[in-house]
Formats: sequence, structure tokens, C-alpha cells
Amino acid sequence: MITLHGFASSNYYNLIKHVLLHKALPFNEHLIYNNDEPFLAINPMGKVPAITTTDGLNIAESSVICDYLEETYPSKALYSEDSTERAFVRQIMKISELYFELPSRRLIPYVFSGSPTPEQIKNEVRQLLERGVNAFCELTHFSPWIAGEQFTMADIYVYYVNSVVNAFAPKELNWDILAEIPGMKEWQAKMSQSTIAQQIEADRQANMPEFMQKVTAQIQAAQSK
Repeated sequence: MITLHGFASSNYYNLIKHVLLHKALPFNEHLIYNNDEPFLAINPMGKVPAITTTDGLNIAESSVICDYLEETYPSKALYSEDSTERAFVRQIMKISELYFELPSRRLIPYVFSGSPTPEQIKNEVRQLLERGVNAFCELTHFSPWIAGEQFTMADIYVYYVNSVVNAFAPKELNWDILAEIPGMKEWQAKMSQSTIAQQIEADRQANMPEFMQKVTAQIQAAQSK
């Protein structure tokens, strides 16, 4: 059986969990944090999530895990059989990661520590997010799904990327980013209503107190040095 390593407050952990649940694959959840020493034996990069396959192979990096799960368990396909359509879906996924999630993540340390975000950081984040917005306006369809008529891996990927964007960027930048992309907010609301998304959100909320304890302890340890 597949084991999913990580914690429910992580958006990328939840992304992989959504894929596993969508494909109705049996799996175990191993609650572990990326700064825990045992996790480094699973993923030396220390990034959540990681999976251990049924034959004992450890795999990290969310996009790699997504492709592994799709290729190994092709039922309830999340990619088209057409290579051009697959590339289009992967392009949306990569843009969301590089120009939405990663820039927004730069704001997290300031939000968690309660310190003001430097204007230079805000400007750099905004510039990258603007590129992402422009790309999404060109690429996304929401008819009804993000890449067109079929529900794809991009729907799951972008939904959990947006959870980081929504949590940090609007407040720090005073900018409702998703509203800039026609159809994005309506699609986001529809995604949140699925049974799988609601189950994952309940698990995320349950994990938040422990996760925040970990974050607070790390901040205090850093400040005491």
C-alpha cells in the first residue's frame, strides 16, 4: 500500500492526497514534519510531501508524484491521452507553481512572525504574481474546468496552489488576485464543494493547532539565537 508522508496543513500534501482519493487508491498517512529527522531518511531535500510506493520506493516532488500516480494507476485518468493536451495541462500546473505559489510563499515568514513584509519583497512578489495572472488569463478556460471540458490534474494542482495565494497574498498586498482571472473564483468555489476537498479541509483544520505549535517553536528558537 502507498504511504503518504507529511502533514495536513501542507497544501502540496493535500494536493497529493486529493489525487489519491480521486483515483480511489488505498493509502496510509504518515504524519511527519519536514524538519523532523526521520523525514530526511525518506526525502533528503526535506520537502513535504513524499510517498513510499507499494514496492518501497520513496518519491518526492509533487509534480513527479502526480505523474507517477497517473502512469501507475491510469484509472480515473487526470491527463489526456493526447500529448499536446497533456503538455497544456502541465503548463498550467507549472505556471501556477512558479508564478503563484512560490512568490506567495515568500510572504509566509513575515505573516507567521508578525513582522512587516519589506516593500522590496512585496514588489518582487507582485511582479511575479502579475506574470502568473497574465498567463492564466491567456491559458485557462473554466468551461467548466480549468483546461476545458475535462477534469484534469491541473484542477487539483491549481486548487491547492491557490490555497497559499489566498492565505497570504491578498492581505499582504491588498490585492484580490484570483478576481483578476475571469472565472477563477467561481471555479475555486466549485472545487471546494467536492466531497474530497471538504474531507481534506476538515483534516487540515484538525492539524492546524499542532502545525502552529511547530511554527511558533521554530520562530522562538530562531529569535533566541
